[in-house]
Amino acid sequence: MRNFKSGTYISQGTFKSFSPNKINREWQLDDIEVIALLSKADRQLGRLDMYSDYIPNIELFIRMHVLKEATKSSKIEGTKTNIEDALQAKADISEEKRDDWEEVQNYIEALNSAIEALQELPFSTRLIKQTHSILLQNVRGKHKLPGEFRSSQNWIGGASISDAVFIPPYYKEVSELMSDLEKFAHNEQIHLPDLLKIALIHYQFETIHPFLDGNGRVGRLMITLYLVEKQILKKPILYLSDFLERNRALYYDNLMKVREQNNIQQWFKFFLVGIIETAKSSILTFDNILKLQKDVDEKLQRLGSRTNNARTILSHLYLHPLIDAQKVNELTGLSMPSSYTLISELEGLGIIQEITGAKRGKNYWFEDYIALFK
Repeated sequence: MRNFKSGTYISQGTFKSFSPNKINREWQLDDIEVIALLSKADRQLGRLDMYSDYIPNIELFIRMHVLKEATKSSKIEGTKTNIEDALQAKADISEEKRDDWEEVQNYIEALNSAIEALQELPFSTRLIKQTHSILLQNVRGKHKLPGEFRSSQNWIGGASISDAVFIPPYYKEVSELMSDLEKFAHNEQIHLPDLLKIALIHYQFETIHPFLDGNGRVGRLMITLYLVEKQILKKPILYLSDFLERNRALYYDNLMKVREQNNIQQWFKFFLVGIIETAKSSILTFDNILKLQKDVDEKLQRLGSRTNNARTILSHLYLHPLIDAQKVNELTGLSMPSSYTLISELEGLGIIQEITGAKRGKNYWFEDYIALFK
């Protein structure tokens, strides 16, 4: 690690692009601080992974984790959709917010599709391209070769390439560099711990910047895919975008330190701290979910014969914490008057809150649950 060389700048005539060195080679871990953080990160991920077995119906709660990840990852790229917006139907979103809303919905679909695809496809450039294609379908980047590596030069920061903060490799290098990245991901002869492998993969991917748009979102999404494929996590319950969004300046600075100063150790430390903090935060969220479930169930006991219908509603709310009378009617088979009565009782117990202020077409949030992910 101490002899790490990130790459070289190559003149392309009017600009210099950065050509990263390939990573599919033997690595030696020789930094005691990185080793100590790696041990802590492994312990926290082990604790978090236990919740995959411990929490009943964990699939219900993964959806909210994905929703949070989608809003946070997209926020790094400048979108302004929050969790509440993302939960609503497109028709309920104001015109000026719809582009952002659609990008978040695409991220959710891209991540879910990629997790499902892992059952048949390995972590690979093919999977990455498929995921990118979904990410950019029918949104602002739809004309920027969805699902295809770039065939022209791009840059990061600056109004034009002449004042760019960073210029990734020349487009003709992209396929070879991505092939090297894929080989590194699956090279069993390289005895580098998996958490450092994905840290290095993420750095290398962001440095290659293989797409014309969506590189940041795909690069962050890859972290979770890798952890699941390597069975470090049984379920996709760890997402780093919240940590990276809160430490955005440090995130970009540490990536640049690798390129400009060959300082891979600092990037590894930052990444591992992100894993540790995010795992702890996720564990706290799951603990709070269990506590909330217990508190809510105790309240539902007060409803007597309506408790079972109320539980049916709560099962839906843990999956999608926004509801109206029509949905209550669909889920329970109750008449509309009885559906309104049940909603009123759940509101009276403080479980749901009306958000529209309207006399008709009222919507209700499961606010205490949403708050756990904010």
